[in-house]
Amino acid sequence: MRLLVTRPEHDSQVLKKRLAALDHEVVIAPLLSLSFADADPINLDEVQALIATSRNGIKGLAAQPAAFEIAKALPLFAVGPGTAKQARAQGLGVIITGAGTARDLVPQLISNFEPADGLLLQLAGDTLAYDLDRDLSAHGFRLVQPVVYRMQATTTLPYAVIEQLGFGEIDGVFLLSPRTADVYVALMVKYKLQAATQRMTCYCLSPAIAARLKPLGAVRTEIATSPTLEDLLSLVT
Repeated sequence: MRLLVTRPEHDSQVLKKRLAALDHEVVIAPLLSLSFADADPINLDEVQALIATSRNGIKGLAAQPAAFEIAKALPLFAVGPGTAKQARAQGLGVIITGAGTARDLVPQLISNFEPADGLLLQLAGDTLAYDLDRDLSAHGFRLVQPVVYRMQATTTLPYAVIEQLGFGEIDGVFLLSPRTADVYVALMVKYKLQAATQRMTCYCLSPAIAARLKPLGAVRTEIATSPTLEDLLSLVT
């Protein structure tokens, strides 16, 4: 199959290698780009544990070296195995791996920590798919959420990609976040490619991502059984 990969450039190249190993042809069109500009400073005073709900949060922490050195001594709750792997690669040591969603982290956090012992700090992006603050504050915890990275949406598609979509030469598209799905929908509408989307399969990391595609009508979706890259790749093996 010929598959459209929409992740930020570096992540798209990694995914391209995985898909090429499965004998798929890959077209890359990043819909979001990662930026650490204008990030909030990370203050770890009174923080008892860190929370990372994406690999980009780990990268954002590493982009602030002074905070990163202090963070090495703190436990970090990673949303899933991909984020935990990124944390280990960056040199963090005390890592607890969650079941795959931010919501799943809540019972782990409340069973391991006491509100009186200090703050919890989430390494947040500028857009949160799920906000932990409500659930944690209900149990007495104080959560701080500095924005340590931003995802900038593209407003254009390469002409070659528009052409391939219009001629029905792309069989499927990979969508790994709700915001990516939103940008995808907006661009399909902008370039009047709604009909083209009906011919493709959207491979979605979660039901929440698939739900964002409703403005395009009855598109075909396949959803990973759990929000991991391995399960998403299993949809095209």
